[in-house]
Amino acid sequence: MVFSINQDVLLDTLNVIQRGLPVKTPLPVLNGIKLEVFDDHLIFTASNTDIAIQTIVSDESLEITSPGKVVVPGRYFIEIMRKIVSSRVEISLIENKMMVIKADRSEFKLRVMEAEDYPDVDFLDLGKPIVMEAKTLKAIIKETNYATSQYEKRPILTGVNLKHEDDKLYCVATDSYRLSQKVLPLPADYEPFNIVIPNRSFDELNRTLDSVNDEVSMFINPNKVLFKFKNVLFQTRLLDGVYPDTLRIIPKEFPIIVKFNKEELLKAVERVSVLSPREKDNNYNIVKLNIRPDYIVEVSSTNNEIGDAVEEIVPVEDVV
Repeated sequence: MVFSINQDVLLDTLNVIQRGLPVKTPLPVLNGIKLEVFDDHLIFTASNTDIAIQTIVSDESLEITSPGKVVVPGRYFIEIMRKIVSSRVEISLIENKMMVIKADRSEFKLRVMEAEDYPDVDFLDLGKPIVMEAKTLKAIIKETNYATSQYEKRPILTGVNLKHEDDKLYCVATDSYRLSQKVLPLPADYEPFNIVIPNRSFDELNRTLDSVNDEVSMFINPNKVLFKFKNVLFQTRLLDGVYPDTLRIIPKEFPIIVKFNKEELLKAVERVSVLSPREKDNNYNIVKLNIRPDYIVEVSSTNNEIGDAVEEIVPVEDVV
């Protein structure tokens, strides 16, 4: 196995693939990145059993002398690529036991593992996808994932619920104290689904999408969901269980609608929360909102050991 490639191209690929490396694993081989070299392209694979990522590299800077496949220590390989200042690197394999990385006057040798020892990653068969812009998917993650639970008492709440119903895609997250919902149109010709994606998987997907502006295709089955964009496959397991029917929780009608300046409201909450007590179970600050008969809202907090705070906010429009 021998090939050479521009350092920046390889590093960009590794920065994506590292999202699939485990923090801890009982299988040492999963700490590695599976590298497959073909006649005209490279395939990189990483998996931590929850997330699996695969990238295909066929850049014009790639020159392949001979094919092969191997598992290379992931974090060391990535760190070497980050430290190299050469614009080009050459990678070769010595007797299937040692990978040699050459860059200008630098040379690194890494002990490798057999590619056959790497567990097979079962990526989904590609059927009809749900296609959306990357910015739309990033907005879904940003506007929902923060509301998921960080505790394992109710595992199903540690993920974001995606449900196709009534020509709409409902994206919902709740930790039982707060709830965030984003609704998008989705034609009825898609099969109905109701899945829960782990919050950590969404976090890693969001980081992977940082520089992506293309369309993203989403493929779903009962156990996994696969996101395909550019030259990347990002697959994650789904959470088991039935997600609470949050549509029943959200009122369909509101007797009072009061509109505020968003920044003014946020700053008021920040100021008042300085003295607010924290709940022991979830570490949240407790702040109270009271709508007076004149529709001015009082934001307040009371701490029996420290003191109290209150601030008034005036609506920006007439109350509906």
